[in-house]
Amino acid sequence: MNGNLNTLAANFQIEGSPAAVSPIGSGHIHDSYQVSTLPPETPDYLLQRINHKIFTNIEDLTGNILKVTSHLQHKLSFDTGQPFQVIRLIPATGGGWWFNDPDGNYWRMYEYIAGSHCYDRLENPDRAFQAGFAFGNFQALTADMDSRSLVEILPDFHQIGKRLRMFREAVAHDRVRRAGRVEQEIRFVEARADEMHRVIRLIASGQIPVRVTHNDTKCNNVLFDSHDRAIAVIDLDTVMPGTVLYDFGDAIRTGASTAAEDEADTARIGIDLGLFQAYAEGYLNAAKEFLIPEEIGTLAFSARLMTYIIGLRFLTDYLDGDRYYKIADPDHNLQRARAQFKLLQSMEKQAARMDAIIRKAAG
Repeated sequence: MNGNLNTLAANFQIEGSPAAVSPIGSGHIHDSYQVSTLPPETPDYLLQRINHKIFTNIEDLTGNILKVTSHLQHKLSFDTGQPFQVIRLIPATGGGWWFNDPDGNYWRMYEYIAGSHCYDRLENPDRAFQAGFAFGNFQALTADMDSRSLVEILPDFHQIGKRLRMFREAVAHDRVRRAGRVEQEIRFVEARADEMHRVIRLIASGQIPVRVTHNDTKCNNVLFDSHDRAIAVIDLDTVMPGTVLYDFGDAIRTGASTAAEDEADTARIGIDLGLFQAYAEGYLNAAKEFLIPEEIGTLAFSARLMTYIIGLRFLTDYLDGDRYYKIADPDHNLQRARAQFKLLQSMEKQAARMDAIIRKAAG
């Protein structure tokens, strides 16, 4: 396999020659490999097999990435004090930005940012501050981009109306006869359904803008340097038009919880206000100058919204026979849904404190 990967790497316009290829990262979508080159002074690279079952439009996917990285590079060229770097796609030797292997797979390559590393969890306030600053800085640097220039790669990705419609269809059809087991969870969803349209209503009324957003703001999509400073945002596949609220909310959902996304012991699950505060301070340190008051005032709520949406998606998949998410056992999606709903309840109890933290961080 390593030899085949070396051959694949040679299909891109790299410096030096591929010497070693090793798996890297913990992503669940693409297969990623670090490519070391010779002579030693030549850069390393990141080789990826794109999951074209999820991302079916490779041309528009790549076009979005090129537009955003070009814009970021242009902005950073005028700000020499910025610690940030931009991931750079490497052209294929045959032209274009990807290579098709004989099996129909799509491969692409990025230059590897030397000395960088990432984390799967925030774990401490310093790391949370840096992650918040990274995504806030990404949004600040792209705030003057026209979001309409980007293709909506995954249409209605966080659209609450679509998610509730799919959920209600799954309940009505009850394909695998599970609805009777989750009546409490169904009531939980419906009791909050109207409130969860808040952001959609703000967008529809023009009270908050559509911007360029990342849409996958997990901690492991931030690169850190040897001093643990955030230096880059990666995984730009889901960059598309949206609201900053989705980005902030999902970062809190994944980064400031006291337990894993599928924790079985719900007594261990809650919102870590220390991590929330650190992330919010880092984020607003970078982003408050371009955000409008309606966006800032909805940041804390956005964490509840994104937790609700993801829990809803897990419960929908459970009712539909586990056709979307990979599962470890028949109740895995139900366990995930219950974990998200417990986290949401914790956020609801702490809503006033979360709002106060945002107001203080925004100055």
